[in-house]
Amino acid sequence: MSTALSTISRYCDRLLRTAEVKDYDRAANGLQVENHGQVTRIAAAVDASLATVRLAVAAKADLLIVHHGLFWGASHPWTGKRYELMRLLLENNLAVYSSHLPLDLHPKLGNNVQLGSALGFKKPRPFFFDHGQHIGRRFETRLSRARLTKMLGGVLGHVPLVIPGGPETCRRIGIVTGGAGSELKIAAAEGVDTFITGEGPHWTYALAEEFGLNVFYGGHYATETFGVKSLTTQLSHHFHLPWLFLDHPTGL
Repeated sequence: MSTALSTISRYCDRLLRTAEVKDYDRAANGLQVENHGQVTRIAAAVDASLATVRLAVAAKADLLIVHHGLFWGASHPWTGKRYELMRLLLENNLAVYSSHLPLDLHPKLGNNVQLGSALGFKKPRPFFFDHGQHIGRRFETRLSRARLTKMLGGVLGHVPLVIPGGPETCRRIGIVTGGAGSELKIAAAEGVDTFITGEGPHWTYALAEEFGLNVFYGGHYATETFGVKSLTTQLSHHFHLPWLFLDHPTGL
């Protein structure tokens, strides 16, 4: 069974509101590379890189769904490893579809709501207003900081880095996956006492203490596996196509 690449791409654009969601200027959301026109097998990965493209080719996928796409600025010249990557895509009929902030903030499939769901949190509310929209999700609960550390470690597969700047009991938890650690001011201003994200710079330790904020750094990669998995599961069900997740962790 196969489905037209254009059909899948349009479906993703509508589902994720690709044209409406504001993103970083350098992000290029949507279909980034075409194939011959049909899709029979979908692969999903957090990052579009030479390594994940090789994995997708080995898996005989003809569409790769990613969160971090190929293009974040000038992409020329096509030489060296860049040429090798492009050659692999074209010679192996592999299309690439990328979704960054549209996938982060999606109310059902997004990284933030999916991570919250994996932790067992209910009733997500909008959180973290940036780029003219709420990117994250917040949850009301009552958990000890130690218990939340254990839960998050179980979901992510490793113990998160914890800045214990807030109360021992976590009641208002905000989630923004990826690299939102440098924006603790936004999280604190929106009234959460605990902030879960992927990574942040050294100076955020002192800032978290000043704001009275617990911060959990779970890893940029690890916190952003959820969106591509949920999106590709949706595509698989809708178009009756097989799919697989290509795990290529960075440890960061």
